Amino acid sequence: MQRVLASALRLARPWRPLAARSCASAGAARDPEIQVRALEGPDQGITEILMNRPHARNALGHVFVSELLEALARLRDDRQVRVLLFRSGVKGVFCAGADLKEREQMSEAEVGVFVQRLRGLMNEIAFPAPTIAAMDGYALGGGLELALACDLRVAASSAVMGLIETTRGLLPGAGGTQRLPRCLGVALAKELIFTGRRLSGTQAQALGLVNHAVAQNEEGNAAYHRARELAQEILPQAPIAVRLGKVAIDRGMEVDIASGMAIEGMCYAQNIPTQDRLEGMAAFREKRPPRFVGE
Repeated sequence: MQRVLASALRLARPWRPLAARSCASAGAARDPEIQVRALEGPDQGITEILMNRPHARNALGHVFVSELLEALARLRDDRQVRVLLFRSGVKGVFCAGADLKEREQMSEAEVGVFVQRLRGLMNEIAFPAPTIAAMDGYALGGGLELALACDLRVAASSAVMGLIETTRGLLPGAGGTQRLPRCLGVALAKELIFTGRRLSGTQAQALGLVNHAVAQNEEGNAAYHRARELAQEILPQAPIAVRLGKVAIDRGMEVDIASGMAIEGMCYAQNIPTQDRLEGMAAFREKRPPRFVGE
């Protein structure tokens, strides 16, 4: 598997920054905080979003949020994106949460507007294609809320995560009070939010908060490599069926089981006319691997 990853890394396209903006304080161009890369070769179909704000540990500031929203808007209708993987370019950190230094400069009204914008961001991360968070370091407050908005989470066993807002006189405001209980159950979510407890990646896996926990490597990117392996498992599957399965699960979890079954039925009906469904049956009959094209 490592040889496959190494080969794919050589075939990856370079990171694609969003259009550069001017730095208001210095009047000079700055490095982008969000970069996008579509992988090629055997990993074609995986797109990575790199969060790279090292001086603020990937904190959720105005520019960071704007660039991430822009990246997601550009990718949303791209059918070539079969898996979207969120990773950090800052060693030891996934996302440190809210930018409290920026927050201190805001009025109460501005805080309310910005937190509402964060909620909108987390909803946009609920992307049509499967999403994976590669948590190779700290994911605190809004950083964990970002990971919770993804479908799947992979963490280094040494990563530290938690909804710690109550230790700062706050409460989770970007979806944490809603997504954590849906992930872990009400009682456990309340315990973690009330106490502001921090968990290691190993503890998080034991609770079901992350799908996989892996020992960290010297490069500090073990979770990224495991997340990429997971994305590679998704790639060969029928992309329309995967997306519709995601819709059925996500929408069905919000309603009673009878309504959920109706949602599943509607999603299944949408998949019946696809070429991929016919290809799957033909491949089974002919005893060969299917070649799904997303049609």
